[in-house]
Amino acid sequence: MLVQKFIDYLRLEKKYSHHTVAAYQKDIEMFQTFLFKEFSDSAVSKANYSQIRSWIIHLVDSEISNRTINRKISSLNSYYKFLLKIQSIELNPLGKHKALKVSKKIQIPFSEVEVNTVLDRIPTDTFEGLRDKLIVELFYSTGIRRIELVQLQLQDVDVSQSLIKVLGKRNKERFIPLIPSVLKTYESYCIKRAQLKTIKDASVLFLTQKGARIYEMLVYRVITTYFDTVSSKVKKSPHILRHSFATHLLNNGADLNAVKELLGHSSLAATQVYTHNSVSELKKVYEKSHPRTLS
Repeated sequence: MLVQKFIDYLRLEKKYSHHTVAAYQKDIEMFQTFLFKEFSDSAVSKANYSQIRSWIIHLVDSEISNRTINRKISSLNSYYKFLLKIQSIELNPLGKHKALKVSKKIQIPFSEVEVNTVLDRIPTDTFEGLRDKLIVELFYSTGIRRIELVQLQLQDVDVSQSLIKVLGKRNKERFIPLIPSVLKTYESYCIKRAQLKTIKDASVLFLTQKGARIYEMLVYRVITTYFDTVSSKVKKSPHILRHSFATHLLNNGADLNAVKELLGHSSLAATQVYTHNSVSELKKVYEKSHPRTLS
C-alpha cells in the first residue's frame, strides 16, 4: 500500500520519531475516512483539491483550530510530495494551497527570579525532590525538549566532560554543556536513585518512585506544580522553560546560531521566535543608555 510505503519512508529514511510518524498516519487515515464517507470509494492518492477543500471546510465547521488544520494538511502535502517522488502521481493537488491564517501566540517566558525561586523552594531531602529539581535545572540550563528529557539514559551524562548527549528530532544527536550546579544536583539524585527498592530499567535516567521510566504528563505536572507557586503567567509548561532558556541566553548576549544548536533547531527561523523578548530587552538598554534619549 502507498500509505505504508510513505510511513516506512518517514520512519526509515527520514528518521522521524514514532510520535511524529503516528501523527502523519493518523492525519492521512482521517482524510481517507472522510473521503469514504463523502465520496464513496475515493482514495487519498487520487483525491483532488476540491475534495481536500471540502475536508478543510468540514474541519473548520468542527471547530478545529486553524493551526491543527494546517498541520493535517501539511501531513497530506508531505504524502503527495512522496507520491510525486516515487512517480505514483503526476500532480500534487496541494501544490497551490495556501495555509489558513493563524494568530501568533506570544510565549511569555518565566523571569530569572521565578526560575531561581522555584529552584530554591524544591526540597532536596527526598528522591522525588531531587529528581524534580534536576528536571527543572535541565530544562532551564539546556533547553531540552520534554520528550528528549523523558528518553535520557544514564550513559548520556558525561560528568568528566560536563556534557549531556541529547537525541533530538529525526534521531539527531547533540551535545550540551552542563553547568556545575546541574552536575551537583545530578550526582545527589543518582545517590537517591540507587537507593530505590525497585528499578525496572537501570539504563533510564529519570525514574518514578516505583522505579519505572517517567512519562511526559508527569514531567508536565512537575513544572506546573512548582511554577504555580511563583508565577501568575497563564501558561506554565516544560516548553515555557525551554523558551526561558533561549530568551535569557539571548538577553545576555548569546549568539543566535549558538542558541540554535543548543535547542536542536534545523533552521534559524525556528530560533528567531525567541528573539522577540531579547529585542525588547535591548530596547530598554538602548533607551536608558543612548545619549540622544538622555537629553
